[in-house]
Amino acid sequence: MGSNQSSDKLYCNRYLDGQGPPSLVEQATGKNANGTFGTLSGCQPDGQMTWEVINRALDEFPDDNTLKINFSFLDGKQTEMHPHPGRNYAGEVLCAYLPDNREGKKVLALLEKAFNQKLLFIIATNGNGEDVITTNSIPLKIFSGGGNIWDNPDADYLKTVKKLLNNNGIK
Repeated sequence: MGSNQSSDKLYCNRYLDGQGPPSLVEQATGKNANGTFGTLSGCQPDGQMTWEVINRALDEFPDDNTLKINFSFLDGKQTEMHPHPGRNYAGEVLCAYLPDNREGKKVLALLEKAFNQKLLFIIATNGNGEDVITTNSIPLKIFSGGGNIWDNPDADYLKTVKKLLNNNGIK
């Protein structure tokens, strides 16, 4: 734009008064042109999330009990949101762990919100060509089938998860 041009003449009348597609900023933040916010939703398969307090301390939190989060998914058929629509996937039962303290409870509430918005898990194809349920972009301290996939949570993990959840619109 040259120094002699007025910025009020650069947009099309069609976009005045909110009569057009949302701006890139509005799209990125989930804000619609009318000022309302949409809810980000992912392609996680249907499942259930429950949690319980167990009388066991995590290594990094020796003075706290543990929040055990249970995720369960039944066998299902992929929808158009998944990598292979119409193809079956196997159910899964996963457990994640957090310290039963103030920060752990905050993260639990955020994870529950993300789970309800279908953002925590996806269906992906593993190295054997099988479609499986796995974590999405939010790392979870998960135990599956008795094997430790991730280390125990620590203070940095709690900060990282809160930041990643925030980046995904979960506040």
